[in-house]
Amino acid sequence: MKLFPVILLISLAMAPAVFVGPALADTAAASGSRDQAAAASSKQDLSILPNAFAGWEISGSVRKGIDAGTIDHAQSAALREYGFTAYEIATYSQGDRKLTVRAARFQDATGAYGAFTFYRAPGTIPERIGNLAASDNERVLFFRGTVLVEARFDRVTAMSASELRELAAALPAVNGPAANLPVLPNYLPQDKIAPSSAKFVLGPAAYASLALPIPDSIIDFGRRPEILTGKIAQPGTDATLLLIAYPTPQIAMERMDAMRKTNPLPDASFIVKRTGPIVKVVFGSIPPQDANSLLARINYQAEVTWNENTGLSKKANIGNLVIAALTLAGIVFVFSLGTGAIFGFARPLASKLFPRWVRPAGEEANFIRLNLRK
Repeated sequence: MKLFPVILLISLAMAPAVFVGPALADTAAASGSRDQAAAASSKQDLSILPNAFAGWEISGSVRKGIDAGTIDHAQSAALREYGFTAYEIATYSQGDRKLTVRAARFQDATGAYGAFTFYRAPGTIPERIGNLAASDNERVLFFRGTVLVEARFDRVTAMSASELRELAAALPAVNGPAANLPVLPNYLPQDKIAPSSAKFVLGPAAYASLALPIPDSIIDFGRRPEILTGKIAQPGTDATLLLIAYPTPQIAMERMDAMRKTNPLPDASFIVKRTGPIVKVVFGSIPPQDANSLLARINYQAEVTWNENTGLSKKANIGNLVIAALTLAGIVFVFSLGTGAIFGFARPLASKLFPRWVRPAGEEANFIRLNLRK
């Protein structure tokens, strides 16, 4: 009977290993995967542009850096607002032809998209390169993922667009939330906006370069708004559509009231409305009925994007701990029933079948008897 407590203690000591072992394995695997991801990220961070693509090869050294002022001194503040992180400038050669490529990398695709619209010149021709592209003779501007590229050919051929598509495919790929493009451009009525006139803005420096009549103090960039503006393509008008997305509808309502009170264009149309967290404004020489008709087409649609860690991982979920504890209790209970059955039934049965081995002759002396008589 003395064996039962020993067996029970051994089972209790070994049972946590059943649960702790896999947890430690998961932790080690997760740590290893994080290390591999960090190593891959560091390797990716070493270079933006490929050494060769579509018959083009780098000629000379590649200029690299993280100073936004080096790639564009005049608009360095705007680049930082878009999340600029690094740049590369390289010259490629193919026979006697030359191609100069300037690449800027940003923290996410939203910043790359905003910088693309910021540097895109009005009247440029859209191209199918990367996510978005625009060309102006020998100059082609495009972005893919988090990288914005400006390519300048010494002369353009019929294969130039195809060659740049190979360059776009060779740029570092991005996954996860960083690859998400902004939602605000989806609300822009493309058929009413002049081609290549849309500008996406994230900060006061880029906003100031647009020379819009609404002061940035009214916009209130401390509320972290996203701004999209475009020229209205309507004969006989010179008007602009402005969309400002705030974090909450309450902030949008407050800013809308402030804009209406300001009215920076008393001699022109200045119509301000709101849909959800988006303030929509039309200003310029446009009939009020046309402006109201345009604003009526823009209606906010709520969307849910799962781009943050909810904390319900296998290790952080308290439910897994409860299930593990209940499972352990069940194992101990079943083990206790099994050992009790063995000592309760198997031992008496064995003592009858094998009395000489199971119950020695001197066993009677181990029992205390009380011979009580009346």
